[in-house]
Amino acid sequence: MLTLILVLIVIFFLARSILSDISVTNPFGAKEKEDETIIEGKFTPLTLAKYNGKDSPKVFIAVRKRVFDVSQGSSFYGPGGPYANFAGRDASRGLALNSFDIACLTPITEPIDDLADLTAPEIESLDHWEEHFENKYPVVGTLSENEKA
Repeated sequence: MLTLILVLIVIFFLARSILSDISVTNPFGAKEKEDETIIEGKFTPLTLAKYNGKDSPKVFIAVRKRVFDVSQGSSFYGPGGPYANFAGRDASRGLALNSFDIACLTPITEPIDDLADLTAPEIESLDHWEEHFENKYPVVGTLSENEKA
């Protein structure tokens, strides 16, 4: 009798484990806004700015005109994080200079920084950062002066 009870308990826990991994979704219901993912988009500095973790739950950062969804790293890039100044912005110069100073960021009302004056070590630093983002976060679009470019 004890063996039967143990077998039933094991079966119960296995069934519960299997069933807990199944998620139920409503195919007719609207998706929550936070779950929406931009597959590929065109951003300007102004339209990118809202993806700062405050105005939108998503956190995007541009590096060399490619926009990465860093939302999964929001503890670093979102409000209160050490890289929060980069959220919703082109972070290229700040990353190249290894600086979190807001003064390293081009104002969103000015043309995109062409980074032409970076030194070889700064370009190498930016290369490493770009590789980090490529390996860890999805690209969700490009950054340009206007949305049609």
